[in-house]
Amino acid sequence: MSYGLNIRKDGELDFLALGALVHRLDPGIIPFRKATECKIHVSGGEFNVAANLSDCFRMKTAIMSAMVDYPIGDMIAERVRAMGVKPIYKHFEHNGATGPNMATVYSDRGAGVRPPVVFYNRANEAGAMLKPGDFDWKAIFAGGVRWVHSGGIFAALSPTTAPLVAGMMKAAKEAGAVTSFDLNFREKLWKISGGADKAVETIATIVKNVDVLIGNEEDLQKGLGIPGPDVHAKSKLDPAAFFAMIDSVVKKHPHVKIVATTLREVHSTNRHSWSAVAWIDGKTYIAPTAELDVVDRVGGGDGFAAGFIYGLLTGEKPEDALKLGWAHGALLTTFIGDTTMSTVEQVRAFAKGGSARIQR
Repeated sequence: MSYGLNIRKDGELDFLALGALVHRLDPGIIPFRKATECKIHVSGGEFNVAANLSDCFRMKTAIMSAMVDYPIGDMIAERVRAMGVKPIYKHFEHNGATGPNMATVYSDRGAGVRPPVVFYNRANEAGAMLKPGDFDWKAIFAGGVRWVHSGGIFAALSPTTAPLVAGMMKAAKEAGAVTSFDLNFREKLWKISGGADKAVETIATIVKNVDVLIGNEEDLQKGLGIPGPDVHAKSKLDPAAFFAMIDSVVKKHPHVKIVATTLREVHSTNRHSWSAVAWIDGKTYIAPTAELDVVDRVGGGDGFAAGFIYGLLTGEKPEDALKLGWAHGALLTTFIGDTTMSTVEQVRAFAKGGSARIQR
């Protein structure tokens, strides 16, 4: 299958991501104001996709990121290695007091009618200090890279991160890689980085070299500066509004061949209806709807992206690639933490309609 893409058959890396590595402090269902202990999860939207593709789908992946040489950095680097992801780091030395730092995400899991609460400390973050020139694209792409990925959160971190992403996408296209970008629009970050108009202007410099976009209708509106659709969704699971925007996306960015997103109706913190949709080279596809008992919702979208990209890299039928993303994203919500604990066999079984009966 081509999907309108020119996917190379082999390369030193199946997948290469650029983004900030972070660590998430997770007190479980206890709110932080009453927490006495936390689990630590290593995360980052781009890293999560690379880790999922490596650990679950057995692909050769790498992450380009900032790494601070202090104990928190050592812990994060160990988890990156444990997931089988090749590290390509720009190293920073910690001054022992104020940084540079590996960013911290604080996120409880909520419970029932109480939603999860998420906040950040990205002060003096090393990832935001990355800039054009920090990585040698010629050397990185010399062995062949099949797919390259980044996202909107990293692009919004500082005035230098978006140009770095744009430069990577240009170099990736010149090297024959497929490129993808998760819009992941975060209004709070873009307010700090220049506001709504600046966001659209900045993202456009990246998307001009992107083949595959991941994002919902809000991401498409705010990230690409496209007016909202005339069609309004009847529910969070109705793809009408998403599909109504595709013509505008393609008119503005005619080189884009695929746009995909997840659909989620939240009934309570632990009960979600889950689906996914994709526009692939002119045709639309819709995944089934699954009723999820959610353990930890963080990372589900990155789980979808990983399964979907795996399906495309392995030449699955478009509808089957979408189902693999849908299935892996669903399974990821059953694990504590931001990255996968699933196997490709479990993903394929669920994508084909597998049940939760005990496996003996």
